[in-house]
Amino acid sequence: MAFKLNLFYFISTKIHKNDRKSFSSIVQRIAVLIIFLSFFLIIVSLSVLQGFKTSIRNKIFSFSAHVIINKYDTQKSYEESPFFIDKKDSFYTYLTTSNDIKDVQEVAHKPALLRSSSEVQGIIFKGIKKDFSRTGFKDNIIQGDFLKLEDSSISNQIIISQRIAEKLHLKLTDTILLYFVQQPPRYRKVIINGIYETGLEELDEYFVMGDLRLLQQLNAWKPYEIGALEIYLTDFSKIDTMQNQIFERMEYDMQIQSAKDKYMQLFDWLSILNRNVVVFLVLLFMVSGFVISATLIVMILERTSMVGIFKALGMPSVQIRKIFMWNGFLIINKGMISGILAGVLFCFIQQQYSILPLDARNYYMNTVPIEFPWYSILIVCSLFFGLLLGITFLPTYFITKMKLVKSIKFN
Repeated sequence: MAFKLNLFYFISTKIHKNDRKSFSSIVQRIAVLIIFLSFFLIIVSLSVLQGFKTSIRNKIFSFSAHVIINKYDTQKSYEESPFFIDKKDSFYTYLTTSNDIKDVQEVAHKPALLRSSSEVQGIIFKGIKKDFSRTGFKDNIIQGDFLKLEDSSISNQIIISQRIAEKLHLKLTDTILLYFVQQPPRYRKVIINGIYETGLEELDEYFVMGDLRLLQQLNAWKPYEIGALEIYLTDFSKIDTMQNQIFERMEYDMQIQSAKDKYMQLFDWLSILNRNVVVFLVLLFMVSGFVISATLIVMILERTSMVGIFKALGMPSVQIRKIFMWNGFLIINKGMISGILAGVLFCFIQQQYSILPLDARNYYMNTVPIEFPWYSILIVCSLFFGLLLGITFLPTYFITKMKLVKSIKFN
C-alpha cells in the first residue's frame, strides 16, 4: 500500500514538474493563486472580525458593565431611584463570591448640563467610587489622568469626552459649571482632570465621569445609598445565563439590564459582521472549489492518452484517479500554506503598525483592529482544506467513464 501511494505521488509530481509550458500548467498556477488568496482572506477576515468584536466590547465594558442592576422605575430615565445594598445579604454574598462574577461596583447616574462661556451641552453624569476599576478605562484617556478621589472630601474633578471638549471648546484644567436640573436647581464648579475617547457615539456624546459622593450630596441620599450596581463577568459568553441567575436572586422591586440590551445597536452590528463573514467564507469556498475542479478536468483532458495507456497496462481507474487527486492535493497544499503564512504576516504587521486606517465616525476606531482567534482559524482552515480535498473526487470520476481505445487514440 505504501508503495502504491508513493507511486501515485511520484507520477503526480512528475506531471506537476515536467509540463511547465503546457496549458494545464498555467491553469494550475491560477488555481494556486486563487487558493492562496482564499486562505489569505480567511486569516484576515477572521482576525479583523475578532478584532472588531474585542475592541467594541472593550470600549463598552471600559465604561459600563456586563450586567446592571437598579431600582425599578417606570419612567425609564437616567434619574435613578436610590437603594441600599446590604453587604451581609445573601444576594450580595452571591455576587461577590460567584466564580462567574469578576467585580461588582457601586455607581449612580444623573442628567445635567455643562456650560462653558459660549456653549451648553446636555450630559449624563456618572458617579463612581474610589474602588472603580480603571484598568480598561485608562486606555480611553487621551489627555490628563483619571479622577483623584480622596476619602476626606468630595472631589470636584471630572473626566469628559473629546467630543464634548470640542463642542464646548474646553481643555484640561479648565473650570466649568455643571448644572443639575432639579428642585431647587443646583450647580457645581468642576475641573477637567482628563479627556477620554472611546469612538462610540453612545458614550462620547453624553457621558461625564465624576465622584459618586457629589450625586449623593445633590440628591440628599445617605452615604450608603447608590443608583446602580454594575456587575462584571469573567466570561462574556455567559451573559444571558448569568443575567437569568441574578434575576432569580434579586429583590422583586429591582430591575436588571444586560449590556447587550443597553447597547443593542452595537451588538446587532457585530452580529451582522458575523453573518457577513460567514457568507464571505462560503463564497470563497465556492470559487476555490470551482477552480480546483476546473483545473483537474483540464489536466485529465490534456493527459487522456496517458490515462488510456495506464488502463491498457492494467491499472484500475481508482488508482489512476489517485494520481490526479495527488495533483489536486499539491495545488491545494501549496496555496494553503503560502496563504496562511502571508495572512498571519499581514495581520501581524497591521496589529503592530496600524497601516490600514479607518474613519472613527463610522467604524468606532481609527485603525483596522486585529486579534488572532487561533481556534477559529484552525477550525475554518481545516474544514476548508478538507472540503477542497473532497471536491477532487468529483472531476477525477470522469476517468472511470473513459473508453480504453478512444483514450489511447485521443490527441
